[in-house]
Amino acid sequence: MRLFKAAIDTIINNITHKLMKAYPTQHIRNVVLLGSTKSGKTTLSEAMLYEGKVIDRRGTVEAKNTVSDNAEIEQLNQRSIYATPLYAEFMDTKFNIIDTPGADDFVGGAVSAFKVCDTGVLVVNAQQGVEVGTQIYSRYAREYGIPMIVAVNQLDGEKASWETTLESMKESFGGKPVVVQYPVNVGPGFDGFIDVLKMKYYHFLDENGKREDLEIPADRLEEAEELRNELIERAAEYDDTLMETFFEQGSLSEDEIRKGLGIGIREGKVMPIFCLSAKKDIGVKRLMEFTIRTAASPAERKGVTKDEKVIECKQEAPVSLFIYKTAVEPHLGEVAYFKVMSGELTEGMDLENPETGDKERISAIYAVAGKKKEKVTDLIAGDIGCTVKLRAAKTNVTLCAPGADICYKDIVFPHYKYRCAVKAKDAKDEEKVSEAMAKIAAEDPTYVIEYHKEQKQTILKGMGEQHVNTLKWRLQNENKLEIEFAAPKISYRETITKIACADYRHKKQSGGAGQFGEVHLLIAPYQEGVDPGNRFKVDGKEIVLNIKGKEEFDLPWGGKLEYYNCIVGGAIDARFMPAILKGINEKMSEGPLTGSLARDIRVYVYDGKMHPVDSNEISFVLAARNAFKEAFRAAGPKIMEPIYNVEVLTPSEYMGACMSDLQNRRALIEGMGSDKGFEVIKARVPLAELYRYSTTLSSLTSGSATFTMDFADYQPVPGDVQEKLLKAYLEEEKED
Repeated sequence: MRLFKAAIDTIINNITHKLMKAYPTQHIRNVVLLGSTKSGKTTLSEAMLYEGKVIDRRGTVEAKNTVSDNAEIEQLNQRSIYATPLYAEFMDTKFNIIDTPGADDFVGGAVSAFKVCDTGVLVVNAQQGVEVGTQIYSRYAREYGIPMIVAVNQLDGEKASWETTLESMKESFGGKPVVVQYPVNVGPGFDGFIDVLKMKYYHFLDENGKREDLEIPADRLEEAEELRNELIERAAEYDDTLMETFFEQGSLSEDEIRKGLGIGIREGKVMPIFCLSAKKDIGVKRLMEFTIRTAASPAERKGVTKDEKVIECKQEAPVSLFIYKTAVEPHLGEVAYFKVMSGELTEGMDLENPETGDKERISAIYAVAGKKKEKVTDLIAGDIGCTVKLRAAKTNVTLCAPGADICYKDIVFPHYKYRCAVKAKDAKDEEKVSEAMAKIAAEDPTYVIEYHKEQKQTILKGMGEQHVNTLKWRLQNENKLEIEFAAPKISYRETITKIACADYRHKKQSGGAGQFGEVHLLIAPYQEGVDPGNRFKVDGKEIVLNIKGKEEFDLPWGGKLEYYNCIVGGAIDARFMPAILKGINEKMSEGPLTGSLARDIRVYVYDGKMHPVDSNEISFVLAARNAFKEAFRAAGPKIMEPIYNVEVLTPSEYMGACMSDLQNRRALIEGMGSDKGFEVIKARVPLAELYRYSTTLSSLTSGSATFTMDFADYQPVPGDVQEKLLKAYLEEEKED
């Protein structure tokens, strides 16, 4: 009986494999769904899976039963937080889909998808028009070279407006949008559209995609012909042969229009517009048909290696795959999601990491639809899938045939916008928290976790407050660990503004050998390109030094230290000079003003005394520390703070509020401009003023603005800020 059951299982397994065949590269389309939160991307993906026979019943976000938003936190918030890979089999084509979040805080998922997808479907909510998320994600798509098709969704909504939506698209994207379809009966009664490529009226009979293909009504024919002529003219623009055909014949065939639009889409010059109600499965099939026939196949998007080699995406090439995402999933463990960049990947194949030489066996291959993993025996170049139980390969790792030496360029993730200090509520959990956060950051590389020795804090960096709160939720609910967030301490620096001298004698006698060391030194500000010289005026007296030796150091925390030996007449033995340097370095690592790191200083050791018996290394370390401290405090000391270059993109109506807020943050406005419907503000802002800035900016602009921040340099703090910092440091010392 057991043998019979095993045989039946084998037969069923073989049938399953036959159902999911290996698709050739030309019969694969990799599509990323982009758009603002609540535009309906997840609902659209559900309809695509239904049309592709992956599911036989469509779920809803409200019912928490969609294939895409399957994580508990997504269902609680009723929105996408992770980018979910899906697939459908449609028109003899493998349709790989990645459904991405709409909030800028979770942009990492979309950026990962850009690495492995060839076309973007930009979903626009017909009740809102082009929203912030629409603009943000379309900008990311342009930046990463992803061509886009526009799907105007929710045309069945109470507040849907085709005209307003179309106008907002033209305002945001200029002349790129071109109408392929326009709706009939916009609003709750929406039941069809005119397709000017097919010159058909598609009328839908139910909410499951059943339709009838009709002739265009006479009262709509003139508008349809006018829009078709516009479509033909746009299609002819991108190919000389098509342009000649158009001039000779005055028109183009359906296939010729598709060919011209395909060229325009790939070059990012045209964005064809389609009509949808994903909820009612209206227009979904036509969108998929057009994408299959017009959008690029993976063969047209070549891989580029770290050494700038171009790898053709074709089955005949050596096998290589790129891991664009990893995740830890219940019952499976760590799952690696990948795209086969070249060759044909088969189950049981041994590959290697060309950078480390690590060997990895692909023990199983799966096609992915959310939690559903369909086992397959092979995937051909251009296809997307996943595997489990890899030993070391993570996100941004290439695996290839042994000896092929193919290593693709890494995904470049956006820079963080939010930083906070994080610690375990219970100190006993610190190690567990660190391990859990590291695993989450491995799944989402837009999290950056660093321990700052200087500030004695663990700093969590992310894309926004929602993003870091998601990590906190995961720790609480998945790992049962409680954490606390706090404002991160600022890494200030200390330096000097003028020349000063000091000397210090360290003398200690306690029976037997004592301690004795005396150091005289001069300190001066270090300035790049300025000759150090050997003549100095201090307190009205001129000092001339005889420089015998110089050592120059790039400090680990930034800035310079120049150390000059100016000892004459053997006042201090050469063997004690390293000890003096050590003492200076020790004091620079805990600056005399606030304990911050000191930088950009020249130190001249020009005199001192020693004792034939009592002088030793520790004596000169301590003498140098104290001499440096006294000289530093007399040399016009200044506290310096990190300054960041900040670029804000905001709609014009919020420009004034953004400017005012930046000025309240001690920002120096360096320039203003505009970029595709956004106003741009460029400013230099102290890092101390940027804590929770992303949250404030979102509040000021109703979520419609975004920004980037990058470290610029260190600059002296204003006098009043320095006084506050000094006072706070003194209070801390008293408490200690």
